[in-house]
This record gives sequence, C-alpha cells and structure tokens, in this order.
Amino acid sequence: MTEMVHDTIEVTAPLREVYDQWTQFEEFPRFMDGVEEVRQLDDRLCHWRTKVAGATREFDTEIVDQLPDERIAWRTVGGDVKQKGVVTFEKVDEEHTRVRLSMEVEASGVADRAGKAMGFVENRIEGDLHRFKDFIEERDHATGGWRGRIRPAESAGGTTPASPATPTEDIPPYEGPPPPSAGAGPPYTGPM
Repeated sequence: MTEMVHDTIEVTAPLREVYDQWTQFEEFPRFMDGVEEVRQLDDRLCHWRTKVAGATREFDTEIVDQLPDERIAWRTVGGDVKQKGVVTFEKVDEEHTRVRLSMEVEASGVADRAGKAMGFVENRIEGDLHRFKDFIEERDHATGGWRGRIRPAESAGGTTPASPATPTEDIPPYEGPPPPSAGAGPPYTGPM
C-alpha cells in the first residue's frame, strides 16, 4: 500500500541559507523526530538509523536529482523502508523561502498500515518541517552547505522514471496546494 503525502512551510531565512542547511543530512537528527543517525557515505548516498515506537530501522537513500537552491529528490535503495520524495525550495522574497516536501511511502506491515490510517506520516512530516523552520531561523547562517549538481542519469540505477516524487529537468516539482493541517503527531521514519 503506497501513500503520497505533501506539506509546505514558509521559512524566515534567505533561499541559499535554507537550501544549504537542508544539504547537511547528518544534522537531520537535530530536528527530525525519530531519526537517530544519518551518515553521508558520499555525494549521493546516506545511511539512516531511525527509532519509532521502539522499532529500529536502518536503510540507505540515494539522491537522484539535486539542483542547488531548487530541489533535492531521493529514493531508498537498501533496507526495510521503501520511499521516494522531493523537497523543493522557492524564494518568496529576500528573507523568506517556501519549502515543499512530497513523499511516496510504501507501508510494509500492519503497524505501517495502521499508522497510515491514522495520519501519522502526514503529522510527522508537518512536525519535522516546523522543527526545521525553528532550527534554521534560530541561526545566523547554515551549519554548512553543498552546492553540487546531481542529475537523474548519474544515480546508481541509471535514469529514474519521472514521477511527482522524482522530477527530471523537464518535469517541474510538485506544485499542488498543501494539505489541510492535521496537527502534531508521531514522527515518520524517513528522510527528507
């Protein structure tokens, strides 16, 4: 069973600072609930360890499309979590940036399906985006940044089929309206 989720938040920080901070994947445990560790293995690959409701999961993600100040798309390539997604960045004005996150998550067990029915993934994404907003707004600058370009054809699996969660240069990122606010909830187990 696959679930598509979307959320958007406006951050009071310049586009470059917001994008640069998002590229610091090893900092994700500081604002993503349930993420215990992210190890960046190279420019494309990260290893994740999460713990939610007492269950520890480990998995790898691959960045399949990264365009500075615009988007980062990823997919899982190993482990017991199946998902793909894209985060996009849009300059609102000199001091404000809109961050949009779209994810496709595959529920793998009874607990995942129950969580889907109760809206846990949507609530976790919303909470993580708000914590990211607080994290970057409390700083004068990003903790780092990587400005490299990764194209879909450079991914380990070759060219990735286009979908709302993995855009190519010819397909714009998801632009639909944000979902209605569902309030805070438990964290999700995936990357952004």
